[in-house]
Amino acid sequence: MNIQEKIKDWIEETLKIEESFVLAHPKDIKNGDYSFFASPKLANEFGRALSENKIPEIEKVEVVGSFINFYLSKKFFTESIKEILEKGEECGQTDLLEGQKIIIEHTQPNPFKEFHIGHLMNNAIGESVARIIKANGADVKTASYHGDKGLHVAKAVWAMNKGIEYEKAYAYGNKAYEEDENTKQEIIALNKTIYDGKITEIWKICNDGFNKFKNYFLTICRRLDTTFDYQFWETASGEVGKKIVLENVGKIFENGEGGAVIFKGENFEPKTHTRVFINSEGLPTYEAKEVGLAKIKKELFAYNQSITVTGNEQDSFFDVTEIAIGEVLPELKGKLKHLSHGMLRLPTGKMSSRTGDVITTESLIDQVKEKVREKIAERNLSEEEKEEILEVVAIGAIKYSILRQAIGGDIIFDFDKSISFEGDSGPYLQYACVRANSILEKADMSRLNLDMSEAVFDTWETTELEKYLYRFTEVVERAGTHSTGSINSLQAGSGQVEYAPHHIVTYLTELASIFNSFYAKEKIIDPSDGASPYKIALTQAVAYTLKSGLRLLGIKVPDKM
Repeated sequence: MNIQEKIKDWIEETLKIEESFVLAHPKDIKNGDYSFFASPKLANEFGRALSENKIPEIEKVEVVGSFINFYLSKKFFTESIKEILEKGEECGQTDLLEGQKIIIEHTQPNPFKEFHIGHLMNNAIGESVARIIKANGADVKTASYHGDKGLHVAKAVWAMNKGIEYEKAYAYGNKAYEEDENTKQEIIALNKTIYDGKITEIWKICNDGFNKFKNYFLTICRRLDTTFDYQFWETASGEVGKKIVLENVGKIFENGEGGAVIFKGENFEPKTHTRVFINSEGLPTYEAKEVGLAKIKKELFAYNQSITVTGNEQDSFFDVTEIAIGEVLPELKGKLKHLSHGMLRLPTGKMSSRTGDVITTESLIDQVKEKVREKIAERNLSEEEKEEILEVVAIGAIKYSILRQAIGGDIIFDFDKSISFEGDSGPYLQYACVRANSILEKADMSRLNLDMSEAVFDTWETTELEKYLYRFTEVVERAGTHSTGSINSLQAGSGQVEYAPHHIVTYLTELASIFNSFYAKEKIIDPSDGASPYKIALTQAVAYTLKSGLRLLGIKVPDKM
């Protein structure tokens, strides 16, 4: 039980409160570490009752108007620092989701299409959410889902068969498909040939393309520090999904025009609509494939929840398919969650893989690297050191920009702000962590006795740093489990689940700012100062917390900057 829960239980037990209430961190730490609002008539009475029955962790209870403020004890803060030092880079982890099995599908690039910045945004969100949920104790598996059959494959293969290179094939084929009716019919016929799966020259072109894609995908994932437990393919999900749909025609699905099979979502949920699950050519659509994928996932990993991360243009698709899956596979009803996000935009506007006007992940990373190179050009670093820093800082800058705001809206990527060392950026957090590590290196931690005895604290005044460090575990919980949408409050009795890496971003940015102020005011390494060992311990706690938090965002910390 963390301190927030302990205080909440103490309040409920002492005041005999049954209704929900909000326990929050005051905006100004001078007003305590926690507070809650009571009616003016009851505030003084509640304050007296709580003052007379304080738990050891509470030093003072203070009533200010209708607010009851709680001040944590000095001993609590020193114990919380000890706990961070003991856990090291694993600090912040909880067991709130222990026993839960959760599978998270994200990234999902298709063969023959370039890994563009939309995939990068999806990857950053999905990877971070997976790490946060795992940090809360769940058994987590990650997956990516790829379309190895479908019109997009036929368009690319048609182009490759005419000598167009792999990287340009999809855009070329799609343009021809849209502009020429004869080509369109050729590609439609080719699509059926590919679905048949017979060994032909066309199928060999397909396999060559798939092999190139797998190597390409693996290379980018290594660069982004992402691994997957499973890779799923539409061929398998289509076969399983088609079988399930056909078995349920007349019960859940209906025959539509031209031999198609449809699902009338509005018959099950008025706010949804009708979608085709098997087309007039007898081929499973994306909807049927989604049904098959849900079953395949469940058979491989008996999940309590399956999360799929996609762009919000697919919201209506998942509104219907989740209902259909719940009807044909009732054991999965309520276990599917669609987590949707907006688009990553550059100041130049939207990009499209259909036309070939694509901003690839590699090109964006490389552009950011060049801007970072300008910033560190004068540093006394070897070329090898510079290259390592450029890669880590550039990717960190991009991921931070994606994760800094709540999932859902579009993001306009600002090159200059993303690489600022002054605050609200990935490099700012990385630099704060590098600074802390540099101090620790100078202190020679292996030879230092971190005296945490009470004598050290006789004249020590608890700092803002200590008052913020202990909150990290709370923030990890909020980012991956129950949340009210604010990193400053926890509503007793709330049950809304929110996956929100931006809470961790906000916390780490504030922590880095507080640490930088502490660094500016305090001489941390000072043999003549009896409190110096404790200041070094605080610095170590900051380094552990920053590194742990950045890891949850999928951001690495370079050795130097």
